[in-house]
This record gives sequence, structure tokens and C-alpha cells, in this order.
Amino acid sequence: MGFPCSKKRLTLAALLLAGLLLCLFSPTARALRALPDALTLYEGQVCHMPLGLAALSSGDEKLVSCQGDGVSAGETGEGAVSVSLFGLIPLQKMEVQVKEKRVLIPGGQAVGVAMQMQGVMVVGVARDGGAQGRLRAGDVLLSLDGQPLASAEQLSRAVASGGGKSMTALVNRDGRSLTVPVTPVQDGEGYRLGVWVRSSTAGVGTLTYVDPKTGAYGALGHAVSDGDTGRLFTVARGRLMPAGIVDVRRGARGAPGELRGNFSMDETPLGDIAKNTVYGVYGRWTGKTESTLYPEGLPVGYRSSVHTGRAAILSTVDEEGPRAYEAEIVQVSRQSEPSGKSFVIRVTDPALIRKTGGIVQGMSGSPVIQDGMLVGAVTHVFVDDPLRGYGLYIEWMLEESDVPAADSAA
Repeated sequence: MGFPCSKKRLTLAALLLAGLLLCLFSPTARALRALPDALTLYEGQVCHMPLGLAALSSGDEKLVSCQGDGVSAGETGEGAVSVSLFGLIPLQKMEVQVKEKRVLIPGGQAVGVAMQMQGVMVVGVARDGGAQGRLRAGDVLLSLDGQPLASAEQLSRAVASGGGKSMTALVNRDGRSLTVPVTPVQDGEGYRLGVWVRSSTAGVGTLTYVDPKTGAYGALGHAVSDGDTGRLFTVARGRLMPAGIVDVRRGARGAPGELRGNFSMDETPLGDIAKNTVYGVYGRWTGKTESTLYPEGLPVGYRSSVHTGRAAILSTVDEEGPRAYEAEIVQVSRQSEPSGKSFVIRVTDPALIRKTGGIVQGMSGSPVIQDGMLVGAVTHVFVDDPLRGYGLYIEWMLEESDVPAADSAA
């Protein structure tokens, strides 16, 4: 007698489960889950957010106005936008900040990066040297018995002047300053510490932007690191130089490609290098502030405006200079603090694929354009898929270039 009721309950439960799954995986539900907690726009910007059955409404029409799936920014300020189902059932509120429109000159040109670091970096330690067990690869030697170090030659002279006695090295290790006792060993008629060091580096990358108002620039989108230790170079001084691309090694699955360029230190620098951070190199631009592709510049596209869909990469892969190549943003990370993996971008332009195979080393820093805005920069290629790579939100780069190097170091 109880079976019919049990069947009804099972049927009802199945229907409820099906309805719940339908709600969870409906286009409206997916769109709501993709909404950012906060939305940053510039004055006059219109941001479209298709929400299916959900609707947007604003309590301050001077700040933002909502019509259909669009949010139009008005005056600068802070407020909120309400999201509701059918315009009746409240679902959530989204904080909105409207900023003054900011325009940058996009880069895309190849640049030479030449840096002299603070101190000398240990890249290897000999087993029979006086530094064995005291120093390690990645340590930065700042001074030896009070003598500042800026080159391997200075280190050799400092060791020789000690006459074999125990010495005190001032070391930067993993961001911490410490003193380390070392005793040089005799080598023939002289003495040696038994370390291999490096004090400078040079390479080719891509300029991301120049701020025409402040004269600051950002490039590369990732740190300049030592090739042996992987440690970030601390900058004592550096120059950004004009560079040319002389050859391309195409990328393939499992074998990242490379842009091979050259530059001369005899040419007039484009700017200085004041900072080397995990999000690129930064300094003051002294070259011509111009873009043949975007002479009027492009507005900054804040991270909340970045979405999956069509985009473009500005890059230099031959002697013709910067060109815009078609691409697609295929994945977006909603970040509330800086991170190097902000979005995933895929190259779709046949010309770029024929030339480079996709994203290659040397393209790091290439500006990413979406909806007529500068939204980020290419940072890394996927080793297993050269068509795809990571991008960095332009906001994270601006936070670095907007802070003077002295303030950042402090």
C-alpha cells in the first residue's frame, strides 16, 4: 500500500533535483557566478554583462546607469549596483568605482634590457673554496670587509687585499641581510673565495606602455631573473635600449620558441630601469612617446572589464615593427590582489602562427587590447601549447610604475 506514495516522493525528489541542476547550470546561473565582486570603470565607459533572467539596477544614476545588460559610468566616485532575478528578487550587490579616464601609449616594440645589479650574485660555490658551507647559490654579496662589491673584479681585489685572513661578507639572502664569515684559501701565490658570481645581465623583451602624463613606462610583465639560480636581479642601474629582431625560432609543443634580437649600448637609451619586479621592469621613459598604431593612445581597461572573447596582441616579430595580431582571451581569473596569471590568451592570427608558431620568448610584455582598451600584457607561454600563454592585468603593472623606485624599496 505504501509503494505508490514512495514512487510519488521519488518522482518529486527527482523533479526537484532536476530543477536545481537546471538552475545551477543555466546560462543565468553561470553568468551570475562569473560576476566580479567589484567593478571598476572609467568615466564614460560602457560595460556589457549579459545576465540572462537577471537584471541590474543602480541607486545613483549620476555614478552609473543601468539599461538592459549594460552599465554606463558617469561621474567619478563609488557606489553599488544591485543584481536581481526578473528585476524583483534581490540576489547580490556589486561595488562600483568610477575612476578618471586614463590613457596610455601602448608599446609592442622590441627593447633591449641592460641591468647592473646591486652587489654580485653567487651562481656557484666550489667544494674546496673558503665559502663552502657559508655561501650558497642565489646569495647576493653586497660587501666584503666593508668594501662594496659591484663586479667580479672588485670581489677578487677585496679577497686579495685580505691576505688570506678571515673576512666578513654582507649578504642578501632571500630578502634578508646577514653577515657571513668566510676564509679565502690559497691558490698559488694568491687567494680565492671559491665562488662564481654575476653582476649584470642583458636581453630583449617587449615594451608594454608609456604613460604620457607621468613619463613612466612598464615592460616585460615578468621579472628579469638569473638564468642559473632563478633569483630576481636587484637593480643598481639599468637602461632600456632600442632593439631589433634578427631571427625567430618557432615554438612547438614542448619546445618554446624565441625572438632573437640585438641592441647596442652606444645608442641613445629609451629610458632608465629603476625597478625589476615579478611584474616587469619599470622606470622613466626618455624616448619619443608615440605609437603608429594608436597615436592617440588607449584607455586603461580595468580587470573587471576583461572577459573571454576576441582580443589583440601588439608585438614585434620582424623588422617591420609593432603589429596587431588577432587573439582570444579564453580564461579569466577574478583577482583582488596582484598575481602574474591573470588570464589565459590564445593566438588565432594565421600570420603570427606562421611566423612564430604562437607565443614565444621575447614577446613577454606585448600589450593585450580588448574592446578598444589596454587591458594587460603577455607574460609566459604554455610549454605544451605555444598558441596559449598567460597574461597580466594592466592594473598590476600600473601599481608598480606609479610607485617610485625609492618608495618601493622602502
